[in-house]
Amino acid sequence: MTESLPEPANALNPDLQSLLPRHASSTPFGSCFEIGPGSLSGIDGISLGHASAGDTGVTVIAAPSGAVAAVDVRGGGPGTRETDLLAPENTVERAHAIVLSGGSAFGLATADGVMRALRERGLGFEVTPSRPDVIVPIVPGAVIFDLLLGEPTVPTADLGREALNRALSDGPDTASGSIGGGTGAMAGAIKGGFGQARVTSADGKYWVAAGMVVNSFGAVIDAEGRLFGLPEGPQVSPQSLQSLDKVFVGRSKVLVEPASAGQTSASVRNTTIGCVITNAPLSAPQLKRLAMTGHDGLARAIRPAHAPMDGDTLFALSTAEPEGATPEVVALLSAMTADAVQFAIVDAVASATGRGGVASMGELE
Repeated sequence: MTESLPEPANALNPDLQSLLPRHASSTPFGSCFEIGPGSLSGIDGISLGHASAGDTGVTVIAAPSGAVAAVDVRGGGPGTRETDLLAPENTVERAHAIVLSGGSAFGLATADGVMRALRERGLGFEVTPSRPDVIVPIVPGAVIFDLLLGEPTVPTADLGREALNRALSDGPDTASGSIGGGTGAMAGAIKGGFGQARVTSADGKYWVAAGMVVNSFGAVIDAEGRLFGLPEGPQVSPQSLQSLDKVFVGRSKVLVEPASAGQTSASVRNTTIGCVITNAPLSAPQLKRLAMTGHDGLARAIRPAHAPMDGDTLFALSTAEPEGATPEVVALLSAMTADAVQFAIVDAVASATGRGGVASMGELE
């Protein structure tokens, strides 16, 4: 049985929006920044849907008409679907939805529900003009391991269908926090979730948005209790920081005193996954470059990143036709992408609410 979605609880004071340019690589180019709920709203051809059940959930970024897609996998323990298909040298270059799910490998089933729901709507890849009834939606996805937080709920195809239907409804979701794929996420020693951000070029011509599910092995807060991704932002109280450090090594998921010999909390229990979206007319190889540089933002906000126990995966979508862009434009977009991912991770942590005995940053301030 699914749950109603909570109201977004973004711990970022609006005044902190002014801090974003100080910690962004695209600031010298005059970029404008947006963070928090609604950052993925109003994008033509793209919509967001969340669904939660128990202590897990799924987030769907829908592109019902198809969007040029790419992916870059950096973690040592990924759980993915249809990523080989998105390699630039392969034939199919468009996706109709991206699935970001909890539930570990069980969560891959949510993409089946998304795929079937798209097909029922007549949305997908038309195999041949002679058989217009044969439609195959392309639905890549990635999963996080969240089975140890609270009750080990297994996501289903029906949950994926629900998230897709929300995305394609008249009122698609806008919220950040411990919802959808981020319901059971844990960012190092504290609660993680789903976050979003958008970066727009100075002339307003191009933008890059990011939606991230943060369930990292690495820490998101530094030794002073501040976010790596926004060092002047929210701060964990000294007392709370001391309590975390008694249990977790460096505020990561490694326990100071493992429950048994040879056991730590790090094993196969992590992953930060997400999707970046742009309106730039990039070719598939150029879009792959954006997925790659998005990992720069991940590494700024999470330390360490891309560990053997992580499955860090970033998808990329373009809402434009793949005409290609100049190297200078791709360079600017790359900087904007890293910033969007960095600040989406900040939003995920700042917007999270405590669950399953794991406190959020807002509860530790």
